[in-house]
Parts: sequence; C-alpha cells; structure tokens
Amino acid sequence: MSTIARIEQLPALSPHLDGSNGRHFPFPGVPMTCDGAEAVVHVETQISQAAGAYPITSSTTMGGGFNAAVMNGARNLWGDPLLFFEPESEHSAASVCEGFAVAGGRVTNFTSGQGLVLMKEVLYTISGKRLPVVMNIGARALTSQGLNVHAGHDDMMSVADCGWGMIFGRNAQEAGDFCLIARRAAEASQTPFFNVQDGFLTTHTVERVRLPEPDFMKAFIGDPREKLFNLMDPASPLMSGVVQNQDSYMKGKIAQRWYYDRIEPLLADAFDEFYRQTGRRYGFLEPHRCKDAEYILIGMGCYMETVKAAVDYLRDVKGIAAGCLTVFVFRPFPAARIAEALKNCRAITVFERMDDPLSTTGNHLTREIKAAFCDAMTGQNGHDRIERIPKVYSGSAGLGSRDVRPGDIIAAFENMIHDGPEYFSIGIDHPLALKPAVDPDLRPRGGYSMRGHSVGGFGSVTTNKVIATIAGDVFGMDVQAYPKYGSEKKGLPTTYYLTIAASHIFTHCELEQVDLVCINDPTAMLSPGPLKGLVPGGAIFMQSPHDDPREVWKRIPEHNRRTIRTKRLHVYFADMVKIAREVASVADLQMRMQGIVLLGAFLKLTPYAALSQMNDEQVYVGVEKALRKYFGKRGDRVVQDNLTCVKRGYGEIQEIPLEVINA
Repeated sequence: MSTIARIEQLPALSPHLDGSNGRHFPFPGVPMTCDGAEAVVHVETQISQAAGAYPITSSTTMGGGFNAAVMNGARNLWGDPLLFFEPESEHSAASVCEGFAVAGGRVTNFTSGQGLVLMKEVLYTISGKRLPVVMNIGARALTSQGLNVHAGHDDMMSVADCGWGMIFGRNAQEAGDFCLIARRAAEASQTPFFNVQDGFLTTHTVERVRLPEPDFMKAFIGDPREKLFNLMDPASPLMSGVVQNQDSYMKGKIAQRWYYDRIEPLLADAFDEFYRQTGRRYGFLEPHRCKDAEYILIGMGCYMETVKAAVDYLRDVKGIAAGCLTVFVFRPFPAARIAEALKNCRAITVFERMDDPLSTTGNHLTREIKAAFCDAMTGQNGHDRIERIPKVYSGSAGLGSRDVRPGDIIAAFENMIHDGPEYFSIGIDHPLALKPAVDPDLRPRGGYSMRGHSVGGFGSVTTNKVIATIAGDVFGMDVQAYPKYGSEKKGLPTTYYLTIAASHIFTHCELEQVDLVCINDPTAMLSPGPLKGLVPGGAIFMQSPHDDPREVWKRIPEHNRRTIRTKRLHVYFADMVKIAREVASVADLQMRMQGIVLLGAFLKLTPYAALSQMNDEQVYVGVEKALRKYFGKRGDRVVQDNLTCVKRGYGEIQEIPLEVINA
C-alpha cells in the first residue's frame, strides 16, 4: 500500500482538547512546532520579569532561550524589560531568585540534576519566606556510579521535602501549559512550584503544540506589580528570615501549614480556569480506561503516554482489562484521589524513573501510594474508608533515558496477571528485569516514521528538527522528532528518529518499525542494523559519492542486498558531501550542511506536499521560514546556502532501478 493511501486526514489535536461537543473556547492556542524547552521559554519570556540561572544540561536550552530574548531587548506582556542573571553556581542562581522575589519581582529559573541538588539549602528558605518562584526543571538522573545527563526523577525526589509544589508534564504541550498553571497556583498560594519535564526526552523532543496566546497569559497570570509583595519596601517594613529559637521556631513552622492547606483548591481552580479558556483539560491525575480495569499502571513523565498506547493495545487486541493513571501533581500529593481511582482494581504497578534500594517499601511514588491506601483502610486524612487494598508492584523504568518500549510495559502487566516479582526493572538485561515477549508497533494508524544513522557533528540532529518543523508548521501534521543526544557522540555513530501522523503521537520510544531509513554515514551500511525494522516496500536514502546506480549497488554488502530484495525496498542516493562542499560559503559549515541535503530527499520521498496541495514554490517558502528559525542568527547567506542544499537534494536524488537490484 502506498504511503499516501496509509495517511489518514484526521484532526491533529492535542489529546487534552475537548473537541467532542463542538464547544468554542476563547483561547485554543497558536499551532506551533517546538520542543518542551521552547514551549516553556514562550511562556516565561512573556509573563516573568527575570531569570536567575546557571545553565546545566538538559535545561540549558531553556536558559539560553530566555537569555536570547533578553539580548534581543524583549519585554514581557506588561512592558518590563527582561533580565537574566547568571552567577557562579546553581546555589547562587537560586539565591538570585530568592532576592528578586523578596523584592516583589516575578522570577524563574531553569535547572536539572546536580544543579537542583546544589540549590537545596536555598529552596527551603524560598518556600519558608512564601516566595512564589517557579523553577522549570529538565529532570535528570543524578550522578552516582556514573555520570548521566539524561532523564531521571531522582533529582526531583531529592527536593520533594522542601515545601515546593511539583507538577510533571509528559510532552511539550504540557510543559508549556503547566508553566502557566504552576505560576498561577504559586502566586495564589504564596508557594513556590517546580514545573518538571523529562530531560532531553521532553525538553528536546520536537512536537506539534498549541502555544498559549499572549492575551490569555496576561489575563490568566496578572500583572506582577498588582499581585506580588515587596518584602524589602522601607515604607512598609517587616522582618523576614529572622533567627527563631526554642520559643518560636516550631510555632512558625507549623503556622506555615495554613498556606499549604490552600494549595489544593487553588491548584484545582487553576486547572478549571485553564480548561474554560483553552479547552485543554488537566487535573491532579489523568485516568485512562481505569473505570473497570483489573490491572492499572501508574507513573509520572513522558513514558506514561506510551503506557496509554499499550493499554489500548491490551484492551482492544488482547482483551485484558488494563488501565493507567498518570500523576501530574506530586506535591501536594493527591493521596485521596489516587486511592479512589485505584481501589477497585486487583493490582497496580508503579513505574518510577529512579531507584532507592535501601527503602524496603519501594521508591518515592510507591511509598506515597502505599501510605495513601493505609489511610484509606482506616478512613483517615480525608479518605473514604475502603475494605481492601490492591496488590502493589513497583518497577524502575527509564533511568538515564533508558528506552521504555511497549513490550516492556506489556511485560509489567503480565507480571501483575501472573503474580510475578513485586519489584522489578525493565529495559535492561539483569536478573531483576522483566523479559518482554512481544513488542508491538503502536504508532498512530497511518503514521510515517523515519530513522537516521549519522555521525555526531554532521548536522543531522538539526536537520531532524527542521524536517519536524516543516511537517508541523508547513504541512499541518502532528510530529515527534527525537535524536539520541550525548556529548560523547561527536564524531561517533548516532541515530535520530521522526514520526509524522495526522493525530497525536503517544509513543515516546526509539523506533523499531520505520518507513524510511536515512544513512548519512556510509559505513553504517556495512552492518545489517540500519535496515532493521524497515517495513516492506519502505525506502532507504543514503550518502554515496557515485553517480552510477550500479556502482552504488555494488558497494552495499550482500546481507543488506538480500534484505532489500526480500522486502522490496526502494534505494535512493545522493552525494550529500559534494553538495555541501560546493554550496557552503563558510568552510566550518560544510560538515553540518550534509544533513540539510536530507531535507530535500524528505520532500521528494514523502507525500506531504502533494497531500497539502502546495506547489514547490509554496513549499520552499515554508522551508525557508523553518531554516531561518534555526540558522537565522548566522545571517541570511547561511540561510540561503541551506535552502540551496535542500533544493539540490530534491533535484539530485537518484533511485537504484529494480533491474539493477534484481540482476
């Protein structure tokens, strides 16, 4: 079946949009293609007055985006010039936020991992002084037996006792929306908040989103001069952060509970008002097919969208009464809501992106859930009394951005059904790890996926972002583009992934089944790995210095030739290196422009231009706009050079004829 026939023209709506009843919402959002970091920057540069940050991977692009706005003279929605403070450490960055907020300013911060832990001393004083700071976190594994800069939740759990609200998003849409919701709740309750997204897996994954409109943000958040208090105003003096000894410290500490008791209703109000204005509905939790579920998986972060897709597969294909529960709000912990949502199932599994092996009752979320059920059994702390507790299993999943696949999730459900280990891990080869029996393709129906094999530094990561931007902004499709980041990959093999669909893409994992494989690194073709998972009738686009298709075919190893024949794959090629060398006006861009040639091949091999009924000139206008987004700061000549590479890639791509392949 052709690619065009497989693509279904469905509305590319966020899963949170209420499109079922035809209701009109005043601020549905501006369609845009961006990553989670950009969504946060879009919000913070318009509602905040300043940022105090010491950039650390993977939050660096948020701090860089805010600072770029400052350098360009940007002002917020109330006309205040933006300020950016970068002191000598994350501890000092938190102190900057404290000082700015004490003086009545609206301030933000961007941090991750060790940076967040280094701030911990200051985090207590920010909450103790009732300063409504919002910090945007790219959640990251903490360095222990090894350094890792990728996704983990142990940094967040390390500061869960500091008196801050804590909201976890799963995708770029939620990262931007929760930034607004956290700010409104923080200022209403005079309590600081963390807005958390998974490092790299959300901060750097490009998706189709609806960014909040400026008029909505202005009304939803309000003027900082009217909402915030200057604790350093000499005209209204008071003492803050004083010494409190035996006679007063405990009184002051317990008195703070008045503020914390207000957070839950104020946060619920923020969720409700956000829905009334935008049509995007959020809450403390999001149940998916839980009403009659016997087995439920619960967790936080981006892999919970993959879990939703796996639950649908288990329900609709396997007939298993599965469900899942996403926890959006970890502080204040929604204990009564969780117990109510889970009380009728047979068993639950808690996924956590961390491991605390000295806790004999489970990791942080598991412990909180067990405590919630303890209160529910006795009818304490606002719980309706229950008669039984589901069996609780727990697993460590996705530490350091380890891939979490549908097969791993299905294995966790099978573990509940067959009463397997009470604690396990997934995604690795280890005695404690569950072994997946199946790993189904759960991409959206009609979706189109691409996997690239390149070398770090060849520009393919940026190309992938540009392609995603064009597919989203120019062709109006839903997209998800994710490269395997890592500083150690420069000059070494790397892969990148892209999925395009007409509806929301739930699976956040590396792609095993793909329609197109792009090989920027010719040595990759020497092994069978790059062709793994290519669907029958799919396509290969590869770098080759040869013009004659027979010469290109001759250099493909026999094991890959057999795969190409068996699966009836189409093989395309172009000399990306030659094109980049001839076009680049700046020598140090030659290597990076090789990847941009791939964009021309993408336009040639995919049907999106034809489906959108755009001619070449209209397509290239959109392409230039996308190129300007990523390369505009280097000047118009670089943008035009990249556009030339795209056009040459489109015009110079060749296909190896079937008679050569079958000879």
